[in-house]
Amino acid sequence: MSDARPRARPRPAWERRFAHVLVLLDAGGAAVGLGVGWLVASVTPAPVAGTSAWVTVGLTGFGLVGLWALVLWFSGAYDMRFLGLGFEEYKRVVWSAVKVLAVIAIAGFMTDADPPPGFVGIVLGVGLLVQLVQRRAVRRGLHRLRESGQCSRQVLVIGARREVFELVEHLRNAPYAGLHVVAACVPDDPDGTGPELPVPALGDVRDPLGAVEAAVVAAGIDAVVLADSHTVAGEVLRTLAWQLAGTGVQLVVAPAVTQVAGPRIVIRPIAGLPLLQVDEPELSGGQRILKESFDRVAAALLLVVLSPVLLVLAIVVRTASRGPALYRQVRVGRYGREFTMLKFRTMVVGADEQVADLAHLNESDGLLFKIRDDPRATRSGRWLRRHSLDELPQLWNVLVGQMSIVGPRPPLPSEVQQYGTDAHRRLLVKPGMSGLWQVSGRAELSWEESVRLDLYYVENWSPALDAQILFRTVGAVVRGRGAY
Repeated sequence: MSDARPRARPRPAWERRFAHVLVLLDAGGAAVGLGVGWLVASVTPAPVAGTSAWVTVGLTGFGLVGLWALVLWFSGAYDMRFLGLGFEEYKRVVWSAVKVLAVIAIAGFMTDADPPPGFVGIVLGVGLLVQLVQRRAVRRGLHRLRESGQCSRQVLVIGARREVFELVEHLRNAPYAGLHVVAACVPDDPDGTGPELPVPALGDVRDPLGAVEAAVVAAGIDAVVLADSHTVAGEVLRTLAWQLAGTGVQLVVAPAVTQVAGPRIVIRPIAGLPLLQVDEPELSGGQRILKESFDRVAAALLLVVLSPVLLVLAIVVRTASRGPALYRQVRVGRYGREFTMLKFRTMVVGADEQVADLAHLNESDGLLFKIRDDPRATRSGRWLRRHSLDELPQLWNVLVGQMSIVGPRPPLPSEVQQYGTDAHRRLLVKPGMSGLWQVSGRAELSWEESVRLDLYYVENWSPALDAQILFRTVGAVVRGRGAY
């Protein structure tokens, strides 16, 4: 690339609008929290009395909202690197509220300020909840826009032809990520043995600097992704980083390690080399004990609270068709141990014996057996399946330690007998009532995609990932998409 680097381009208009919308929504969430705090302060057993007291409450409230806005800004809650994907955005919003609470507590201790009991906690708690719900809604809207081809970054990919092809296909299957590949820089393929790229090649990988310059000028590139570091010399990569500095064009290096979440990846500089260390998956230890405890307690509470609902559903199943209310089936749990899984019966009695006769109607690939309009399903069963209500009896399996609330899909013994080496890693953790498979499409997923999601969960489990899946489960169950 020549010394005359492309000038820094202004931030895309959609990014500015997106950030402005988030600022207004966060301010609105804080205002809702402030309003609820004032309301509670006015009706408590010891209500605020006197003009001066209300002035103090008002100043405290408005000061709290202003401080909150500043902390959100300086915490990177509006940084596009963290918006729209992953858990980092939500984590920064939550920690901003914690920081504000800490500042208020220190300031109150130093000034002997005495706001109404619980006022600050109510404002922060309600405001934070509203902000998280709003950000989730905005994220869904952003994903829909990206899937329609809007609000995405134009990307140039550099690397070997095979690696570039795989990365382009991966990004095309995840349009919500907002990375739209428009060009590539790959080695020449005179023999035609390499895969045909779905994007034009703007230059040879032996001259990535010239290719990037041409792409930035001609195609309006917003990001450069290095798909294969072996094809680009370290000196060239360093020069490329220098040339892109100040232009607004991001440089991204895709590691060879895939399906590993950020918390497990640590970059350790040793002797001037940035070495990528991949920590082992968290399959035991303190966090696992915490997960087990949460599962048992939550299952016990839900069984008690939902007992009337379970009784009504059992009556509906029994009256809708002949047979028992519960369906028992052998599934494979952690370390390959078999157990009897409970569900509300959604099919006619003897449905398992009809599988061979209906094999020609199977709409799934791999080891799964799925029929969208299954003739064995009862009328009540279709409704139960659509909203996953048939799975509620599995709370008993969770209570006795056979399943988890969140985990991989519980497989059949016949499926496990045909597992490959990679799929066997699904058995390192307990199967779950919900999981990435449920919030990502359920029965609409291919066998390969189902295995990939389950392996990702096993390799990258964390309490934060469980919380994210549970949050998404509510929407998946209400919409009923992919359930049949």
